[in-house]
Amino acid sequence: MLRLAFLFLVVSLIAGFFGFSGVSAATAGIAKILFFIAVAIFVALLITALVTGSMFF
Repeated sequence: MLRLAFLFLVVSLIAGFFGFSGVSAATAGIAKILFFIAVAIFVALLITALVTGSMFF
């Protein structure tokens, strides 16, 4: 999921460089949403691992 967020960020930067501000804003919004979803999943799994006492490493 972080890979997709990074991909959308790169697309947003390239679109912004070439002047496509609408595409740039849309892809930046998607990248932000994907990043926060990935962080939320990470935190949920971290809390679950700490509560159950088993680490996934």
